[in-house]
Order: sequence, then C-alpha cells, then structure tokens
Amino acid sequence: MHILIKNKQLHFNNYKVKCAIGKRGIGVKRKEGDLITPKGLYKINKILYRKDRIKALRSSIQTAEIKKNMGWCNDPNSKKYNKMIRAPFKFGFEKLFRKDNSYDIILILNYNMRPVRKNKGSAIFLHIAKKNYKSTEGCIAIKKKDLKTLLKKIDSHTKIKIV
Repeated sequence: MHILIKNKQLHFNNYKVKCAIGKRGIGVKRKEGDLITPKGLYKINKILYRKDRIKALRSSIQTAEIKKNMGWCNDPNSKKYNKMIRAPFKFGFEKLFRKDNSYDIILILNYNMRPVRKNKGSAIFLHIAKKNYKSTEGCIAIKKKDLKTLLKKIDSHTKIKIV
C-alpha cells in the first residue's frame, strides 16, 4: 500500500486530505535548502512524537518520544548529516522539540539515507501542517487530526510515493 502525494493532496486508499509541500513544489531535489519536496518512493523509518502533547500514540511502525535535546543535522559539513543528533551540537541542526506543534508527530522518510549524500537534502518528514497549510522547506504536512487518522490506517509496509 502507498500513500500518494500529488497536487497538494495526500491519498491513501479512499482517504484523501489536503497537504502542504515544499515552497518550490515537488521535483528533483538538488541541494540542501532548495525548498523542494523530492519525487520518489519512500519508506517510513520511524515515528517520533511529543509524549507531553500526544497521548497514546499507536502504530505498528517503530515509535520514539521526542526529548528536549533532540535535533536533526542539516549541515553538510557534519558526519551526522541527515541523522538524528543530541544538542548541544557544533554543526547546524533543526530542533525536533519545538514550541509550535508542527513536530508533535513526525514520520521520518528514508530520503537520502543509504548512502547519505552530502548537501543532497535532509530531514524529509511527514508532519503537522501550520495554519492555512503554509508551504514547508521540503516536507509534507497535514492537519494533526488527519495525521492521527492516517497512523491508524498504515503499517510498516506502507510507503510514501511523491509524484
């Protein structure tokens, strides 16, 4: 089973919801920070969530709680590029424990992971959308209630196809 991302819509079987994508649309990701959501077929590696905000998250996909010191390295100069890190960290990274609710639930896609290619892009997630579905830096984002519904329908074999 695939989750299909196309034309700012997420489709899974007969479930269809609006989604936010990268500011520059869907395409071939050329470099870190290009604001493109990468075309392709991706596995969901893990689900991270804020236990203080999300009660009883259930999924057959591996889950982990987001701690205050967790981040994701987006600095191509680091050996930890496109990997989860612990702060403090001397290279550039994105905080996963945020004031806003965008990262209350994060599905980590296996984009640019095996092997990791420097500056090819990092941290492609499916997460919670901002108000008005504001564009992302390359991630896919849907409403929190839609993400919770989707989590009940998917399993470890579900892939995300971005076209």
